[in-house]
Amino acid sequence: MNPVLNSLKQASIDWRLVMMGTVLAGIAIVFNILSGGLFMSPENLYNIAQQTAVVGIVATVVVLIIVARHIDLSVGSVMGFVGVLIATLMYTGGWHWATASLAGLAVAIAVSLYQGALTAKLGVPSFVVTLGGLMSFRGAAFLVADGKTQPVNDAFFQRLGGGFDGAIGVSASWLLAAGIVLALVLQMWAKRRAKAAYEVPNNPLWLDAAIVLVPVLIVLAFVAAMNAYKIPSKDAPQGVPIPVLIWGAVALILSFIVHRTRFGRYVFAMGGNPEAAALVGIPVRRVTLMLFALMGVLITIAAIVSIARLNAGTNSLGTSMELYVIAAAVIGGTALAGGSGSILGSVLGALIMQSIDSGMLLLDVSIGVRYVIIGQVLIAAVVFDVIYRRVTGDTV
Repeated sequence: MNPVLNSLKQASIDWRLVMMGTVLAGIAIVFNILSGGLFMSPENLYNIAQQTAVVGIVATVVVLIIVARHIDLSVGSVMGFVGVLIATLMYTGGWHWATASLAGLAVAIAVSLYQGALTAKLGVPSFVVTLGGLMSFRGAAFLVADGKTQPVNDAFFQRLGGGFDGAIGVSASWLLAAGIVLALVLQMWAKRRAKAAYEVPNNPLWLDAAIVLVPVLIVLAFVAAMNAYKIPSKDAPQGVPIPVLIWGAVALILSFIVHRTRFGRYVFAMGGNPEAAALVGIPVRRVTLMLFALMGVLITIAAIVSIARLNAGTNSLGTSMELYVIAAAVIGGTALAGGSGSILGSVLGALIMQSIDSGMLLLDVSIGVRYVIIGQVLIAAVVFDVIYRRVTGDTV
């Protein structure tokens, strides 16, 4: 066998993520051609980054929910309820944004624990519980604000949603990129040293360097695009938007939880075989409650970013969010049967979903057609998942 092909075969490369990245690049190229170059413009890429952040934040925890063999159809309604509550406390109640956000966080966790308890303690299927929550909490959002839009006027709070002053600027963006590149290189070097210390064969240096080069180029290209966008009324370009930083921080923390904590291992064990997990002493009910509580935390973060970006809390906030986050998780490789999923995959899945939606908006596709296409994309992702697992022998 060719030595290069042999090295690629033995390397621990997630080819599914490679295929997803290729699909995302293909989507961008097609929409850029059809839109006459508008899709890849700095302004549109900046908007996609902001819009994807909200979906991406929630999708990271939806991955774990699905991995544990549960589902949450109420994420959009709960986000709308919490977002309107925070905005109402700020505008009508005169609360400081931090205090209002903490109140919203407490409510979100309480709501999530309520739904989690019905599932974990009473054994009510999460599908049924959260389907009821989808309706109930959408109604609660109307009741909180009496059906009225609640403006958000705090200047600092608005920065959390991106927008006019919601980015870190050119210099800070390049410093961030340099830090990420350095971290990737050091991580590669640390892995090679660890393998050498335990006398485990290393990949050829050129291969490890090539594997690291791909995310390095993506980071540099992304920062260059963000730094190229300039609001006409401002003197300096925007740089990386704050919502993207929040999304990145959430993805890193969730990745750490999945790979480095007992809780993360428990979630995947429960998804692989709940009965066996209980027999070996894993506290399945407690882990399920903790998982739903984590959902409440990230729903609150997404709600804050969303109302900060819109400068208001509206009753329609989070509408159809459940479709987008579940689709992002499934497109990212999360098995609906449970036991398998990837945080990085959810990031790519969210980008694919938002890119398709943004591209159709640029082409002035009607909302009905957009929903049809997005629904079919979700079905195609599930079909691909089934076929991929059969071909690769992954039966999880």
